Amino acid sequence: EVHAPPSKSMTIRALAAASLVDGETIIENPSNCRDALSARQIIEALGADVREKQEGLWVRGSGSCRRTELDCGESGLCFRMFSALAAVRSRPLMLVARGSLRKRPMEMIPGPLHDLGAVCKTSDGFAPVDVQGPLTGGKAMVDGRETSQFLSGLLLACPLAEQKSELVVNSLKSKPYVWMTLELLEEFGVSWEHDDELRRFFMDSPVEYRKGVRYLVEGDWSGAAFMLVLGAMVGKVGITGLRADSLQADRAVLDVLEMVGASVEMQPGRVLVSKKDELRGFDFDVSQCPDLAPCLASLACACTGTSIIRGAGRLENKESDRASVLIEQLGRMGADIRRDGDSLLVSGGGLLTCEQVEPHGDHRMAMACAIAAVGTGGSVRIADHKCVDKSYREFFEDLAHLGAEVR
Repeated sequence: EVHAPPSKSMTIRALAAASLVDGETIIENPSNCRDALSARQIIEALGADVREKQEGLWVRGSGSCRRTELDCGESGLCFRMFSALAAVRSRPLMLVARGSLRKRPMEMIPGPLHDLGAVCKTSDGFAPVDVQGPLTGGKAMVDGRETSQFLSGLLLACPLAEQKSELVVNSLKSKPYVWMTLELLEEFGVSWEHDDELRRFFMDSPVEYRKGVRYLVEGDWSGAAFMLVLGAMVGKVGITGLRADSLQADRAVLDVLEMVGASVEMQPGRVLVSKKDELRGFDFDVSQCPDLAPCLASLACACTGTSIIRGAGRLENKESDRASVLIEQLGRMGADIRRDGDSLLVSGGGLLTCEQVEPHGDHRMAMACAIAAVGTGGSVRIADHKCVDKSYREFFEDLAHLGAEVR
């Protein structure tokens, strides 16, 4: 049994919201992963004071900007979300990226910011991005085909605009993450009007963020999914610290685990997954939860027959081209994995092992290779294994706690 890591996504959202409060916020159980630390540095640059206390992070927001450069590290969520929050300020600001984030698309950002009164310029559709506000409000069309992260930023920023705002969203992907943002905003006293399909949003601005919020960061289903899959592959694993009613998209891993024939028990304060009989192949679409694809590919390696992971196109603009890297690196370990159009096909059976795999600096690729090896009784050496720090610093420590040999 291990405790789920704190949610990276909710920690970053909570830090962003706290930076907009004209007062104090306490964030309990914050993630200490690399992306969350990037978010903390950004809100400090924007003027927030952040201190570590026994109960969590103490944040006082709405201070004066300290730096004009916002270093987003390799966090796509930080970059796209804080580009909207930067537009709340009247001072020119520049968002910069590191590593693979410099190659991830940002062309969805300038148009809506311009429509809402700000000035924004990308570098041919990529980072760095220059932003100057303030947002004045108005009506904006938002492209949601690539990601929902920028929309989440607008939902956080527009309540502070001088006039009411209306957002019209096209082809929205990853809807669960937008529901997560809306739920968090409610905690801070901010409520959007919207339709059930999340195509139109209305805000009668300006709205003041609530002071004195104590926000508890829930456990991360994205990181826990790897350990839950391992329980289905080799034995029995319990994970504590997960919300049973979570809006996180990756809670859908439980649906797949039941689909393959694993035992899934939701107990008070714990999720227990264990192997019953031979695991069956599955057919699942990850379009709304693309971060599940790596651990599901590992799971498929232990299932009979051929499993189908649909929505592979959502994997291209991540920390790596995940579909290609999964095929390359799991294939190097001996897996039968290939792409057919927008789907990954994985045929299970056999021990997976390799002298060394290269995760291409992608935290979820490193975790997927580790789980594939342990779950099939094999072994693997993972180059650049510290890349897991991006989301789940304790991953290998927790893996060893569950019985794997890690050195």
